Amino acid sequence: GSGDASRAVADWRLAVWTLCSVLLPVLITAWCSFQRSRRQLLIRDIFRKSKHDWHYTDLFGQPSYCCVCAQHILRGAFCGCCGLRVSESCLKKADQRFLCKEIMMRGTGGAPSSMPHHWIRGNVPLCSCCMVCKQQCGTQPKLCDYRCVWCQCTVHDECMVDCLRTEDCTFGEFKDLIIPPYYLSTINQMRKEKRTNYEKVVPYCRKQWMPVIVLANTRSGNNMGETLLGEFKMLLNPVQVFDLSKIAPAKALQLCTLLPCNAVRVLVCGGDGTVGWVLDAIDEMKIKGQERYIPQVAVLPLGTGNDLSNTLGWGAGYAGEVPVEQILRNVMEADGVKLDRWKVQVTNKGYYNLRKPKVFTMNNYFSIGPDALMALNFHAHREKTPSLFSSRIINKAVYFFYGTKDCLVQECKDLNKKVELELDGERIELPNLEGIIVLNIGYWGGGCRLWEGMGDEPYPLARHDDGLLEVVGVHGSFHCAQIQVKLANPVRLGQAHTVRLILKSSKMPMQVDGEPWAQGPCTVTITHKTRALMLYHSGEQTDDDDASSLSE
Repeated sequence: GSGDASRAVADWRLAVWTLCSVLLPVLITAWCSFQRSRRQLLIRDIFRKSKHDWHYTDLFGQPSYCCVCAQHILRGAFCGCCGLRVSESCLKKADQRFLCKEIMMRGTGGAPSSMPHHWIRGNVPLCSCCMVCKQQCGTQPKLCDYRCVWCQCTVHDECMVDCLRTEDCTFGEFKDLIIPPYYLSTINQMRKEKRTNYEKVVPYCRKQWMPVIVLANTRSGNNMGETLLGEFKMLLNPVQVFDLSKIAPAKALQLCTLLPCNAVRVLVCGGDGTVGWVLDAIDEMKIKGQERYIPQVAVLPLGTGNDLSNTLGWGAGYAGEVPVEQILRNVMEADGVKLDRWKVQVTNKGYYNLRKPKVFTMNNYFSIGPDALMALNFHAHREKTPSLFSSRIINKAVYFFYGTKDCLVQECKDLNKKVELELDGERIELPNLEGIIVLNIGYWGGGCRLWEGMGDEPYPLARHDDGLLEVVGVHGSFHCAQIQVKLANPVRLGQAHTVRLILKSSKMPMQVDGEPWAQGPCTVTITHKTRALMLYHSGEQTDDDDASSLSE
């Protein structure tokens, strides 16, 4: 009997230990996940209430030290505006102790025309030099040395003297692009007093001042927009940097009305579609009677289709290879040019013309035929699975697939029998074609100079500011591909101020600036609408031949 009892006790103990060994890890895991989610909630709460632009990272890109406890940290939070780095446990202290970049100076009375440096200790950029002794900063493996969040000057701990703490900040290399906080506070005060004579306010009165407004589309490119937003906020006043996924360009551009006339430069970070969106908002400014505040527009190409930015010398696609500082220098040095914008009116046949005609604004090109069909197929698939289309290389591969598929199917053949073309009221006899492309700019199809083709024939030059459209025909997808690699010329149909295209029968794919649709019988009329003020950067086109200079 005692043996049975001891066996029962042993079995019971074994059951308890087994239960403990199973339950304990489960309880520890549950407790850890509860603590983690509680910690994340606290962090999110601090992020939400803070004046800093905090972001969390699992791994800093360079050796980093906490600005509170000075310990080496691998992960933690950093401010996208002032550059503070802090460990998770010190986040609350850092948020309370350190001020972020002020977008507007707090009431100091009067109209200040200067402000002192705003120094932040530690984590200075690699290869930065001390403004006092000219030796390299940030070389020691600890929290050391100072950086001003406005002029980006760096100073050694031992070189930091009291006079530097109170010295006026010069705003550094980009002083001509930055909107100083004291300027905005003075303007704000003047608006309250119903005064608009901003001319005497510093730096409004400075001739070289050309404040820049950055409009970034974070949905363009490989999340490049998100990174760029932070980098521009670090170098400029955060009030100058806008995320177009959160604020419409029309609202952001109202900042121009507080700045000098004809001096503002806008940098659009996005694809050609984003540029078109911003140019439409600028046209709205003209309608509102704000003509004198209209800015000049530069482009940082992030999208898949960047033909407009390529034509204006800003390159065919940005992938982080050029430092943000160099981009701002390019914006400062860029020359002003004009860009024709066109009205495309599509009037459907039938229905006794009761339907309102579709009206588009065109900056780049209009087409009917194989390239519009490729764009239509691409867009249909992008709508179904948008996550697949975040990479520029994947996008181009899908375009290639649809182009080669069309080579085999020839969906657009005998276009010349289905359409009539009029250039400046004169009917054009069409050869055997599958597509017609109406161009406003030099580049087409991701870096190809379509009008010039192989460049072996004399022809009138294509310009984007002459009030003329170039009209070409293509024999199909294969012909398009040959033109892109300079093995063929397009069928040049002529240049014109007004283009009229009549689709007599059947449904055909059409596109304006990469926005495709399937269109039934209709009349398409393209007429000049307005001219946009753009910025041209010399020396960034993809084609390295003589033709690249033609877009000037």
